[in-house]
Amino acid sequence: MDTKPNTEICDSVPLLTPKRKDLSTANGSHKRTPYSRCKKVHSSFKSPVQTPSGPTGPSDPKDEIEELKKRRAELDAEITLLEKDGIRVEELEQHIDLLHEYNDIKDIGQSLVGRIAALRGVTTRDLYSQYGLELED
Repeated sequence: MDTKPNTEICDSVPLLTPKRKDLSTANGSHKRTPYSRCKKVHSSFKSPVQTPSGPTGPSDPKDEIEELKKRRAELDAEITLLEKDGIRVEELEQHIDLLHEYNDIKDIGQSLVGRIAALRGVTTRDLYSQYGLELED
């Protein structure tokens, strides 16, 4: 058995690990992704939550009360018009409840179609056409 190292292999392997380039930024902090060409990698985190930059409405409570009174008067006028057309508030409430129920059932149905599509390895569009459903519904 030959214990002598093979010079062909040993000559191509460096004896020391090469030194890293200094990855510090101007302020002394280190970049997390040093070789990224995308500058957005090093930008600060932007929250998806929108916050208003300044006051969005009246800052004075008296002005705010006046705005609310105007809004209430507008809503009362709309209710009066609807009642003149023969629509009752109870009927509207029932209609809204039925719409909520419809939307809940539709959401469950879409969830089920999505799961079936995932299990079959097809798109939901394919299943909609297979079952005769319209995409716009």
